[in-house]
Amino acid sequence: MTRSRVEFRNVTKRFGDKTVLANCNLNISPGLLTALLGPSGCGKTTMIDLIAGYETPSEGQILVDDQTVEGPGWDRLVVFQETALFPWKSTLRNVMFGPMNRKVQGKVVQQRARALLAKLGLEGFEAKYPNQLSGGMQRRAELARALINSPKVMLLDEPFRGLDAMTRELMQEYVLRVFEEEPITTVFVTTEIEEAIFLADKIVLLTNAPTSVKRIIDVDLSRPRTLKMLSTARFGAIQSEVLESSLEEARKAFSDSLVGTAELVEAYSHATRDRGRNGQG
Repeated sequence: MTRSRVEFRNVTKRFGDKTVLANCNLNISPGLLTALLGPSGCGKTTMIDLIAGYETPSEGQILVDDQTVEGPGWDRLVVFQETALFPWKSTLRNVMFGPMNRKVQGKVVQQRARALLAKLGLEGFEAKYPNQLSGGMQRRAELARALINSPKVMLLDEPFRGLDAMTRELMQEYVLRVFEEEPITTVFVTTEIEEAIFLADKIVLLTNAPTSVKRIIDVDLSRPRTLKMLSTARFGAIQSEVLESSLEEARKAFSDSLVGTAELVEAYSHATRDRGRNGQG
């Protein structure tokens, strides 16, 4: 299997007057699981959208294997924060959607889909519809729907958001099982330090917006990973290192949110006083 390299080359991304990414440079290594970790709202999802081709840089380039990304493609697939399963299709039909849309032979697709569902603990749920699945099962079905296309790059944008703690741990184990059996270049967005360390080979620490890369930390825990590793001294040491590097950016993000809140309160106060003077209070 081809394992692709992703590169951000001097990437700036603006939405109107707001700069989200500023001169961002990053090399994402082939065949590794790379976690993007940074304050809420710093631009992690924007980076995923740029790699996927849903957005284009305002300046700079996104490259996959030295080819400029010019739009979405089956070689780069996203598992989103919220479910994107088709509610009118069964679990099996949802998983088969990509290859069937590309006119791949139906029998081959169905065999592959059933095998993936079994690997992800969904055997026996092939005929169920999304509203008949739990949140964790929906996420697993979405993972299968992406994997069946044999992408060169997997993009996971906080896919466990909103799941309870136990389901989240089970989902982490499923992702690791799939990745360790078939190491696709994977970019995983999270705000959880423990999750990033448990899953990743490399953690990219991002600055507060406008975002750039602050630091990259190698996670030298052996594979296959198990939950027992969370209590090891090495895991604790990496956790301390990540936390120390992240804390400054988290403080900046918190400070910015307070400034924004203060500005809103001041504006509201002025508006209230004006209404009072005009007899509208």
